[in-house]
Amino acid sequence: MAAEERAYSPEEITARLAAELPHWRLENGWIRRKFKTHGWKGTLMVVNTVGHLAEAAWHHPDIAASYAWVEVKLMTHTAKGVTDKDFELARKIEDVVSWRPGKEGGALEGTPETDQRFAYIKYD
Repeated sequence: MAAEERAYSPEEITARLAAELPHWRLENGWIRRKFKTHGWKGTLMVVNTVGHLAEAAWHHPDIAASYAWVEVKLMTHTAKGVTDKDFELARKIEDVVSWRPGKEGGALEGTPETDQRFAYIKYD
């Protein structure tokens, strides 16, 4: 059974973003995040990642993309506002797109940050 879709007030949204998703902002009723990339390859990877997560969650954002950036906008249309669905999907997008295995240690080293041939995301 689906959870009730309670739309949060702008004040509640702003407080949750500050506490949970500091790179996201509230604008015109949507929570938004712009990911900067090093070029088209990174942009397509971000768009496809967001698309996969959204489809798996069955909650679909608006996405705008250009050569070196992707903007993700989330709002629950049926609730006419931002709900827990939006926060949960934003958190998952943030975790996956911003994942930096090289910073965690272990066998996965992450993409080289100093070699533009392999550059991917411009991390915050």
